[in-house]
Amino acid sequence: MIALLIVFSGLALRATVIGYAYIKRGGLKKRVYASDLVTEGMFGVCRNPLYVGNMLVYAGVFLLHGNPTVVIVGIALFMFIYQCIVYAEEAFLEDKFGDAYRAYCADVPRWMLRFSNFAQATHGMVFNVKRVIAKDYSTVSAALLAVLLIEIYRAAGAANALSLPYISLLGFFMAVVGAATGMVSLLEKRGVFNDPKAIS
Repeated sequence: MIALLIVFSGLALRATVIGYAYIKRGGLKKRVYASDLVTEGMFGVCRNPLYVGNMLVYAGVFLLHGNPTVVIVGIALFMFIYQCIVYAEEAFLEDKFGDAYRAYCADVPRWMLRFSNFAQATHGMVFNVKRVIAKDYSTVSAALLAVLLIEIYRAAGAANALSLPYISLLGFFMAVVGAATGMVSLLEKRGVFNDPKAIS
């Protein structure tokens, strides 16, 4: 139960981030890239809220798996990966935005969520549900499928009279998630969730 709460907390955090201010993280032509310094929305609460959300999802999935080695190695690996990514991004942003970025760093934590900043950071903003669906449906789908697959794995290992009906039910839920994902993907390609005001 705790593992599932962690997974859904991560998904909820990602949804909150994207709903208020979406930015494309990563790079352009395999190099760190950013056209604007985004400090509003959840980026006024934490400098890397999407990464925090991702790590919560990963941690919850690993905990649900239950193998101590998987939990320790998995969480440690992703923490290391994201720390390296953040260091590279911070160096780029400081070089590009200078004092503005340094002031931002002084006010907003790298990893912790400073909720006391939330009201000011989201003042005047409107939560965009369509953008959340369009940008994050694949992440939600992947997380749900991972949870269901792990539960099937655990049920298969239990080998009792209830295993087969339970596994069948989980398989049905996987089919529902897959169908819903396909439907949202189709609607997204047709422009139903278009958001011309998204920050890129």
